[in-house]
Amino acid sequence: MSIRLSLTSIVLLLALFFAGTAMAVKPDEMLADPALEARARALSEGLRCMVCQNQSIDESDADLARDLRILVRQRLVAGDTDQQVMDYVVSRYGEFVLLKPRFDLRNALLWGTPAILLFAGGIFILLSARSRRTLATKSLSPDEQAALDAILHRD
Repeated sequence: MSIRLSLTSIVLLLALFFAGTAMAVKPDEMLADPALEARARALSEGLRCMVCQNQSIDESDADLARDLRILVRQRLVAGDTDQQVMDYVVSRYGEFVLLKPRFDLRNALLWGTPAILLFAGGIFILLSARSRRTLATKSLSPDEQAALDAILHRD
């Protein structure tokens, strides 16, 4: 019995290991032209499902994701370029629909904050190390040195 259980466990683990991400694209959504379908899939992987928020619309089963997949395919069939399709979707749903936001002046601070924080942290570490070094190298005044010698040589 334990061999059968072990074998079943191994088969299930292998099935989970080799299982890829499930694509939610239904057969009725797919385009007949393989080139257009490939473009639609590539665009869908870059668009966020507004319901799920951590999945692309290609992976999501939400109704809104399905509507967006259909919209992308309709725009491609109409002859739009990939950039025109993305611009159209962003104009309707906002910048949040992109899984990888674009760099522009409105979000420059968001993109630059990690670099600014690293720079500020490096400056802070450098200045604190420099101030510790100057404090450690101060010598005793002649009066302090005499008092220290007196304490050490009391024997």
